[in-house]
Amino acid sequence: MSNTAPLLIGITGGIGSGKSTVAKIFEILGIPVYYADDRAKWLMANDPTLIEDIKNSFGNQAYLPDGSLNRAFLADEIFSNDTKTELVNSLVHPAVKLNFETWVASQNAPYVLKEAALLFESGSNKDLDKIITVSSPLLVRVNRVLMRDPHRSEAQLHAIIDKQLPDEEKISKSDFSIKNTDNKLLIPQVLDIHQKLLKYTKDHN
Repeated sequence: MSNTAPLLIGITGGIGSGKSTVAKIFEILGIPVYYADDRAKWLMANDPTLIEDIKNSFGNQAYLPDGSLNRAFLADEIFSNDTKTELVNSLVHPAVKLNFETWVASQNAPYVLKEAALLFESGSNKDLDKIITVSSPLLVRVNRVLMRDPHRSEAQLHAIIDKQLPDEEKISKSDFSIKNTDNKLLIPQVLDIHQKLLKYTKDHN
């Protein structure tokens, strides 16, 4: 990494952990955030190469007549099917990696954040300098997601959770951790990590 390149920081956490909320606090501090899961959805609908790869792997029915991604069909295809989940990930993750690299090149900040649920699972943590994990009690996460996404069933939610590394394992692999619980304020935790990252950036440039 050159002296002018920003530090690459990953931020992850299980579904419903509050990682997006934490990322938005960093944004308020002026830190650019790349929302990998949102970008993945955009690329699946707009990247011609990725669209062709998905059609070749799952059939033309993976897209609706208007050209938009058939999310219901794809969700049914990969739900509880590890092989198909790995297949779609093997197509999407490289496209996101390339898009992230292009995005980073356009940023002017001491460090940037890549927010992703499957940071370790996809192996993209290897391309980052530091990792932050946001954790929250499992029951809180489940209730939070079911309230946020009423269309999602509890069975679907637990299937997603089962495909993600446990919080303890994520934290053990991370440089920083943030606890999103009722008795731990988020902003002081974010500010502490922000100051440490600014110091780390200054010391290494």
